[in-house]
Amino acid sequence: MKFLHTVGAAGLTGAIAALALILILAPVSMGAAGYVPLMAALAKAAAWIIGPSMVVTVITGLLAILATPAFYEAGWVWIKAATGLLVLEGGLHVLGPLQEEAKRGASGLAGVPDPASIARLFADESNTLWVLLAVSIANIALGVWRPRLPKIPL
Repeated sequence: MKFLHTVGAAGLTGAIAALALILILAPVSMGAAGYVPLMAALAKAAAWIIGPSMVVTVITGLLAILATPAFYEAGWVWIKAATGLLVLEGGLHVLGPLQEEAKRGASGLAGVPDPASIARLFADESNTLWVLLAVSIANIALGVWRPRLPKIPL
């Protein structure tokens, strides 16, 4: 279970960082020839890497808590669980707009947004991804460091 949790966390963190960098480096003044394939690729990467990695990480983390009685009262475990749920919610926040924008671009009905809209979309998504990356790294640090926090009585 720990192996799956670690692999999921690595996939999630790497994919979040890659998507954030792509969004930052992508030119905002692109036509349909660049915008539609870019959004499709980002949506596929989010759906096939971030989504499954997120699910594997959260489920294996929660199962590890259930399977290990020593974790029940450990403060760092509950902080990690709470921030893991934040990553899950934030990841779903990223997946939705990327999937929606890829569908709109693929249908060709909406056309390519103006550069200001593209810049706003890219900035919003990359900001969300940077926050998710920071929380994911904090979760990894908590799992490795395991600080001695006050026990939570059950």
